[in-house]
Amino acid sequence: MDSINTLFLLSGFLLALSILASRLSRQLGLPLLVLFLGLGMLAGEQGVLGIRFDDYSLAFTISHLALALILLDGGLRTRLTTFRAAFKPAMALATVGVFLTAGITGLIAMWIFDLSLIEGLLIGAIVGSTDAAAVFSMLSGRGVNLNERVGATLEIESGTNDPMAIFLTIMLIELLVGEIGGIVETVLFFVQQFGLGIVIGVGGGWLIARLMRWVDLEPGLYALLALSLGFCVFGITGVLGGSGFLAIYLAGLMIGNQPGRHLNHILPVNDGLAWLSQIGLFLMLGLLVNPSELLALALPAALLGLVLIFVARPLAVVLTVKPFFKFRWHEIGFISWVGLRGAVPIVLAIFPVIGGVENASLYFNAAFAVVLMSLLIQGGTIPLMARWMKVEVPPSVAPDQRGLLGVLPENDYEMFVYRVENETLDDVPIRMLRFPSGALISALFREESMLHPKGSTRLQLGDVVCVIGRDHDLPALNKLFSGEERLKKTEEFFGPFTVEADARMDEVAKAYGLAITPGEGEMTLGDFISQRVGGHPVVGDDVSWHGIHWVVSEVQGDRVLRVGVRFY
Repeated sequence: MDSINTLFLLSGFLLALSILASRLSRQLGLPLLVLFLGLGMLAGEQGVLGIRFDDYSLAFTISHLALALILLDGGLRTRLTTFRAAFKPAMALATVGVFLTAGITGLIAMWIFDLSLIEGLLIGAIVGSTDAAAVFSMLSGRGVNLNERVGATLEIESGTNDPMAIFLTIMLIELLVGEIGGIVETVLFFVQQFGLGIVIGVGGGWLIARLMRWVDLEPGLYALLALSLGFCVFGITGVLGGSGFLAIYLAGLMIGNQPGRHLNHILPVNDGLAWLSQIGLFLMLGLLVNPSELLALALPAALLGLVLIFVARPLAVVLTVKPFFKFRWHEIGFISWVGLRGAVPIVLAIFPVIGGVENASLYFNAAFAVVLMSLLIQGGTIPLMARWMKVEVPPSVAPDQRGLLGVLPENDYEMFVYRVENETLDDVPIRMLRFPSGALISALFREESMLHPKGSTRLQLGDVVCVIGRDHDLPALNKLFSGEERLKKTEEFFGPFTVEADARMDEVAKAYGLAITPGEGEMTLGDFISQRVGGHPVVGDDVSWHGIHWVVSEVQGDRVLRVGVRFY
């Protein structure tokens, strides 16, 4: 009984401390995941609390559960529309990119640690993939709003590159222990990992999404049903020889892109579960490591981490993406920098321990050190690098609160809550607002009192308005209630005014006194910009032409709708 009570006390204390440490993370600029790892090390056998934890099999199981939940949450929040601009480059990075990164890093590891070729390549395979938990956490938690092409590439890559890393790791371990199969068997394993992961993930996710829309449950049960069925997809895929990690990410993607009231109940719960998984996962991995063993490998592991960050990852990105996809060099630079390593390399480093590989502790400690360096150096500088590489776009305005009304089964009405911050709305009657035709203000709060809004009611700064509308009304509502400071930043980025993208190029050239070729005159401005950026324009694409920056400000699919004009 005492051991159970001690377990509850220590786990509750560490979880609470980790959550409270998030405040410290913002003040110090440290990535949260580094703090979780550090707290785990402090609580470990050689730390303050002296907790002894060396059960690698249990850690392996817990890690798989936590990573599966994190990937499910990542898939739920990824929009299918982002795949148009990022699917092909992301898949190239998730396969060929991981292979190249692992190969380059492995060759250097062989020299640094004085290992055989296979042993060096095994270290490269373990640290070769980016980590979904780290990427999702860093990009969403650092206040960085990336352009869609870059952000989607990084998120999709991190969610789909585990099969290649697992394939390489298992293949090299089998070579070391003398259990490698033939070429046909090896190729079949690779095809199974990706093929079954994709087929079962997409098919299972589609079926789960249909079930979610049909079944009528208590609000708190939707998230649990999605999680349990997601774990079923993970398990079935693994039993059949596919990648459960890829399958559960794709299942989440299919569930999250099926509109319905269930999403309003699933996403908030899953967000908390994903945070719990990340905290528990990194605390546990911190408990596994012994700081004394880590310090003994500090210098060679640090050198390997620097090679991975500054040589292997950039080379892999340039060779995999630049020749085949129209990414700008500054976008290539940022994608190279955000090759974040996290829980996955440490979990893969448990494979040699369980498989009985010689010098297994070397692989584990080397992977742990590389992950720490990646999180500190790359993760800690993401906002700075995003500004320097010019891949940020102005943050979009969003309602302070929103919630479905539950009136219609599809395309339901929602309640959007805004605080009036736009100075141009001060003392303006409601009837003078340029409101979407299907939306209306249902309530207005001023100084903690509720007013019944009428057409003659004049807004004041600081008012809180409740608007009933639909999802497609959000762009107009967000723009209407934007604060003056946000509008200023938007104008600085896109320019003082915008033009319609369906304007013909000969008319644009005449209006601005520009020279164009005969073939360009027949094109629209949107087609001209789309051609310059490779056919998949995203908000924030900047085309410099005759000293003017033509900045994409609104797109629909692959069609540019509006273009900002910036003269500097």
